[in-house]
Amino acid sequence: MLKIRQPTTQSSPRASRRGFLTGAAAAAGAIVIGFRLDLGKARAAGADLAAVKAQPNAFVRIGADDTVTVIVKHLDMGQGNTTGLATILADELDADWATVRTEFAPADAALYNNLLMGPIQGTGGSTAVANSWMQLRKAGAAAREMLVAAAAFAWKVPVAEITVENGTVRHAGSNREARFGELAASAASLPVPQEPRLKDPGQWRLIGQRVPRLDSKMKTDGSAVYALDTRRPGQVTAVVAHPPRFGATVTGFDDAAARKVAGVIDVVAVPSGVAVIARDTWAAMKGREALKVAWDESAAETRSSDAILAAYRETAKRPGIVASERGDPAAGIKGAAQVLEAEFSFPYLAHAAMEPLNATIERAPDGTYDIYAGLQFQTIEQATAAAILGVTPDKVRLHTQWAGGSFGRRATPSADYIAEAAHILKAWGAKAPVHLVWTREDDMTGGYYRPTVYHKIRAGLDAKGAVTGWQHVMVGKSIMIGSPFEAMLVKNGVDGTTVEGASDTPYALPAYRFEVHNAREGVPVLWWRSVGHTHTAHAMEVMIDELAHAVKVDPVAYRLSLLANAPRLAGVLKLAAEKAGWGATQESEKGRALGVAVHESFGSYVAMVADVTAGAGSIKVNRIVAAVDVGIAVNPDIVRAQVEGAVGFALSSVLRNRVTLKDGVVQERNFDAYEPTRMSEMPEVAVHIVPSQAAPTGIGEPGVPVLAPAISNAVFAATGQRLRALPLDLAGLKGV
Repeated sequence: MLKIRQPTTQSSPRASRRGFLTGAAAAAGAIVIGFRLDLGKARAAGADLAAVKAQPNAFVRIGADDTVTVIVKHLDMGQGNTTGLATILADELDADWATVRTEFAPADAALYNNLLMGPIQGTGGSTAVANSWMQLRKAGAAAREMLVAAAAFAWKVPVAEITVENGTVRHAGSNREARFGELAASAASLPVPQEPRLKDPGQWRLIGQRVPRLDSKMKTDGSAVYALDTRRPGQVTAVVAHPPRFGATVTGFDDAAARKVAGVIDVVAVPSGVAVIARDTWAAMKGREALKVAWDESAAETRSSDAILAAYRETAKRPGIVASERGDPAAGIKGAAQVLEAEFSFPYLAHAAMEPLNATIERAPDGTYDIYAGLQFQTIEQATAAAILGVTPDKVRLHTQWAGGSFGRRATPSADYIAEAAHILKAWGAKAPVHLVWTREDDMTGGYYRPTVYHKIRAGLDAKGAVTGWQHVMVGKSIMIGSPFEAMLVKNGVDGTTVEGASDTPYALPAYRFEVHNAREGVPVLWWRSVGHTHTAHAMEVMIDELAHAVKVDPVAYRLSLLANAPRLAGVLKLAAEKAGWGATQESEKGRALGVAVHESFGSYVAMVADVTAGAGSIKVNRIVAAVDVGIAVNPDIVRAQVEGAVGFALSSVLRNRVTLKDGVVQERNFDAYEPTRMSEMPEVAVHIVPSQAAPTGIGEPGVPVLAPAISNAVFAATGQRLRALPLDLAGLKGV
């Protein structure tokens, strides 16, 4: 007989400082006023970035042993921004690269806010280098001038006669020199120059060069400490029994059998489920298996994926919210010589980072708290934990650790897993440090997926092949609606992160209308590497390709004819086509062809040409040739690595990955059913970087959107068959 133990109700205390509202989500919402994710508009406000003041003490620490420690305000989850950010500062400082180290910054939005997001410390939107560019240049240059001033004072020589190179300050006239470490203490006492002289590009020694990554050795020899490696004195482990369906809640539980498992210490109810606390992860997992929980599923999502998509198709038949409109596409299509229609569907996708979600939290003797995790939205995470624990945010210290991937998952507006850890510690009375661990199955079935999305496009062409009208309808759940960011980022019902890449298409389409329907299913959704561009780029680029073939015009030439007002996009398209040998006369094996796609996202421009062999239920991607324009490439090797990594990350979502629901229950629970890209199927990737003197943008996300349409277009070129939905339906491919 199931013995029901009622869960205890916990209320979130009211924080008393900085105007925080009641509850974790409200607390987060109160601090994101001015939050910006529209990077196009943010780039236009570039003067804001140029106006930042030099703060060397916040970003660099020089030791007596000559080590130069760059304080990194962003999370590094494998994208290499620690090296990139350190490169910027070290070059302006003229540091010896062999002495450069990095350290993650504490949570302090006053010093470490993301300048492209507003008053919030966080990582996302490929903004790390873009927002830090001038800030770190000025910090490095200011520190350099302070070292020079200290030397000039000590040697009684003019500042203008002193040079700095590779970590050494020299005065040629008196044949004196000093290492940074010898001058650091006296330099630190000097006033900070607010407008230090920055180097001309011709003086850069590190920026634009291939410098060794600072994290390679530690990640190779195992000395890098990831969040999952955290071990605090007396630490215990907690795992949580989450609802089997999204939206279900606990009505009661029987923990008698769980408590009998060796190593289990306690069982506590938390808002997200029931937590089992044990001496180690295995005991906690076995205790959870023995736990009996009764769930109320009256408000849960119980539909299957097919039913949700079917509802989307019906919704798309009705008028939606107009997100973008110019001209009269209906009239243009009515008078068209030919009309093309296409629909595109996209499944839920899990982030599936190699390191599952986890966090360690402990209470110090003085009543303050420490959190160790791969922290991506420090300001929100700090405020959320503080609200739950009943303290002000300054009483919660965050220790950002290396993260084994994220792809957006660690940056939730609700700080969900950090909040869960705080609730467990509070419910248990903070008797010892608690390490919350999500298993792979927890991570895969925990929601916050890339939304499932449906696009329907109707386009008209005149007798000469020009587009006369384009009608575009999209249905998908908004990431921002219902979140603390809604008030700032949803305008007139339109979530910019949902429609980006399509409502603002750079193609010169004179008559264009984009409508969006905000779905309301119960599955929690979140940004997934490249956010809305994950689906809009595919829909746009495949449809453009269809138009090119319909009018019998080369797909590259057709795109260029529509990109007269987008020179940087046209530039990467031309470069990728040239390097791939597009249009060259050559013998090709049966079923092998090239496909192309080009797209702008997060201020960066990427084109890809996919070399694909397809037919009889199979697709092999042989080679990807990419061209990217990211402004100044701070470290070209990392830029290339990120594009190569984007191909590896996205390829499995093109070929097979999807998260499906059956009666509301997630079916893919581990990598056996949600298989990452295998090394054996990884294509050769060639990355070409456009030389540029424009301010650097980001590359962590922009490599993802173009891969799927480039492959899809290559499949059509090879087989004559269009596969529009993702993942590509290989079973639908006929022999060629």
